Amino acid sequence: MGSWPESSYFPGASEPALDVALDALSLLSQEDRRVFLWIHALPDQDRATSSSNRERETVSDSATPVKASPADIAQRARPRPSVTPTPTPEQVTGAQALVRSLEALGVDTVFGIPGGAILPAYDPLMDSVSVRHILVRHEQGAGHAAEGYAAATGRVGVCMATSGPGATNLVTPLADAYMDSMPIVAITGQVSSKAIGTDAFQEADIRGITLPVTKHNYLVTDAAQIPRVLAEAFHIASTGRPGPVLVDISKDALQATTTFSWPPRIDLPGYRPVTRPHSKQIREAARLIAAARRPVLYIGGGVIRARACEALRRLVDLTEIPLVTTLMARGALPDTHPLNLGMPGMHGTVAAVTALQKSDLLITIGARFDDRVTGQLSTFAPGAKVIHADIDPAEISKNRTADVPIVGDAKEVITDLVEAITADRADERAGLRADYSEWRARTKGWQETFPLGYASHEDGLAPQYVIERIGQLSGPEATYVAGVGQHQMWAAQFIRYERPNAWLNSGGAGTMGYSVPAAMGAKVGQPDRVVWAIDGDGCFQMTNQELATCVINEIPIKVAIINNSSLGMVRQWQTLFYNERYSNTDLHTSHDQRRIPDFVKLADAYGCLGLRAETESDVDAVIRQALDVNDRPVVIDFVVHRDAMVWPMVPSGVSNDMILNARGEAPVWDCED
Repeated sequence: MGSWPESSYFPGASEPALDVALDALSLLSQEDRRVFLWIHALPDQDRATSSSNRERETVSDSATPVKASPADIAQRARPRPSVTPTPTPEQVTGAQALVRSLEALGVDTVFGIPGGAILPAYDPLMDSVSVRHILVRHEQGAGHAAEGYAAATGRVGVCMATSGPGATNLVTPLADAYMDSMPIVAITGQVSSKAIGTDAFQEADIRGITLPVTKHNYLVTDAAQIPRVLAEAFHIASTGRPGPVLVDISKDALQATTTFSWPPRIDLPGYRPVTRPHSKQIREAARLIAAARRPVLYIGGGVIRARACEALRRLVDLTEIPLVTTLMARGALPDTHPLNLGMPGMHGTVAAVTALQKSDLLITIGARFDDRVTGQLSTFAPGAKVIHADIDPAEISKNRTADVPIVGDAKEVITDLVEAITADRADERAGLRADYSEWRARTKGWQETFPLGYASHEDGLAPQYVIERIGQLSGPEATYVAGVGQHQMWAAQFIRYERPNAWLNSGGAGTMGYSVPAAMGAKVGQPDRVVWAIDGDGCFQMTNQELATCVINEIPIKVAIINNSSLGMVRQWQTLFYNERYSNTDLHTSHDQRRIPDFVKLADAYGCLGLRAETESDVDAVIRQALDVNDRPVVIDFVVHRDAMVWPMVPSGVSNDMILNARGEAPVWDCED
């Protein structure tokens, strides 16, 4: 009986009725379905007795057994727990539909600033009990805060601005999120639909402006489309390769009346990201891994975005292959893992850069062969074959041709690789168990011979020491958010990262002003973590107004200003490549007793606790004091030596073989190296 097709229990039913019946059966529990089919398999007289006893059959007034109709089955079926009944549609304004859509999508925080075109949305937003709006001081701050929130939590960050200049102020964070694959949704107001294209007050074609720096964007002029567009925007932002989505809504659409119901029907026929890797490519990758003698796992930020770090750990422990983590992947594997060679690239460790150069196989997952890692592309890893796995097919073979291209989600790819390698090793006939012990010994030797380090300065505080102590005193559970420049590289080098999402920075765009608002967003997303904004004196002056936002909204971030009174990275290049001609890099924030501005006084003016450290003996005391204060933001002005430099360094545009581990010092290799 159990082998009969379920359709055989409904003889004579029309095709539509049969479809309804089978759908209804699928809603029954396994036990109820078994009982129903058992009853219908009985002879009529037995079925009557059984149905009476079990109350599973519809009976007429004359007690004559009647076979249950598809409608009867559907009525009795137990609803699936995951299906939420759709509420009765109701009349709302477009603005109310926007807010209710955000609530239905699980949004708990929006960073933004109101203005004329977006103003209708702010009225119902005031009534929401689940969506908190945080009023920032600049739209750029709203965008970076949404990025920080997304990076720290893994959820979609949301920011909001009005039309014209409000929207254009979001362009930088949108470009930043696009480069670093950050899932954010930016909602902007637009002038009324009839005024679009007339150069109306505060009109800007923000959709056209942001097309190159968003994963997708929308212009909504019909209130009825708001729920669908919001649902699609969040889906697009958070799936496949994550990225920013812009939703531009005309003012009259926000003011119009519409019918709201949730969930809307999402129809994206052209958007179907491939997540499952092809098994043939996985098998070929496993074969290359087994045949290699000097393989390196080249891990990018895509592994963190895919939440694949546990799977990565299993792959590393299984294969015992040395690994490098890019700037965007710091923390994907703990720094304390013995096979982690550190960060590759222009300011990467000697061991990481050299291992890539001398490898015979690059197992590249969630990375994109960007110029800061490869140096002169034609000379990068010249003897290596390439396995390149990425969720975005456009990245594969874009810069370096892949011998084995794999399109798929990083977690799925790594999981399948582990299974394939394990299976090959279990098959003794395959002989596919490679021995990398000699290669591991060589890479370990480079680590021991050329460790990261820095020089102390008798006439000033070493910035590397400051950052190292912040990391040691705050611990691996804290979150560290860097600006861009020397302090960013030192924070990547001298803090040990033991978990994913502990390190946030602007990697692709290199956006000065990222740190403070992104730290604010990270703290909102994870209020129980200690969050440090490690910023330069130049970067800090671009977005420090968000300290007011932090004070008013009780967001107690810690800010460490690495104050060398200069645009430090530019000054380093002027020292090395422009004969020490320091054109327009002096910021006058600390040297020669000039403090323009005085960061301690500025912090006090904002309502923060302001501290300063100028000697090594001051450092631990002010860090501990900052860690003890949790009722307001803390700003520490670390006055450091202005001529400290970031090492190692590969000069721009040359081969990674030209790496310098200090000024005028290049590694000296043994003959075998």
